[in-house]
Amino acid sequence: MLDWLAANVPASRLNHILRVEAMAVELAVQHGLNVDQAAQSGLMHDLAKYFKPERLLKMARSADIELDPILVDNPHLLHADISAIVAQNEFGVVDEAVLQAIRHHTLGQPEMPPLSCVVYLADSLEPGRGDNPALQSLRQISRENLYQGVWLTAEASMELLFGRRCLIHPRTIATRNWAMQVTGKTPTVAVKAENQR
Repeated sequence: MLDWLAANVPASRLNHILRVEAMAVELAVQHGLNVDQAAQSGLMHDLAKYFKPERLLKMARSADIELDPILVDNPHLLHADISAIVAQNEFGVVDEAVLQAIRHHTLGQPEMPPLSCVVYLADSLEPGRGDNPALQSLRQISRENLYQGVWLTAEASMELLFGRRCLIHPRTIATRNWAMQVTGKTPTVAVKAENQR
């Protein structure tokens, strides 16, 4: 697999993948999850990261992946789903927990299992992403509470995308809301009172 990765992703991305694998293992140990599944998911999460947009869309259509306008306009968001397909086809992965973790690592998914949470967090928070106080805090929270980590990491990603004026996929928002609710924090919905018009 490392040979395949070396031939299909740049060295900088391979280093990221190895850091994600290491952090996924660390979080799996912390939360009592299967370390081998975490390592495998982390190692395979970006198999399709450098596939061209046309290839991602073609593979998604062949696999009957539902394509909404945001995915069509931003095919790189499909690399997680397509990486799971590559894991199956190229490396014979049949463990559905591993395949789910690969699929969910970019946009998340409401009600995703703990292994998926681990890989989602490791991808966003591995040491190569930086070492500012906000990231340090998110890493610590993720060690203590997976769901709070997912909630706040999704929120941080959304803030970054807001700042760049990028489209935000509904799955990211739904993942944030789900994780927030799991932690017992009920989102407040602002409603304009009739007399405040």
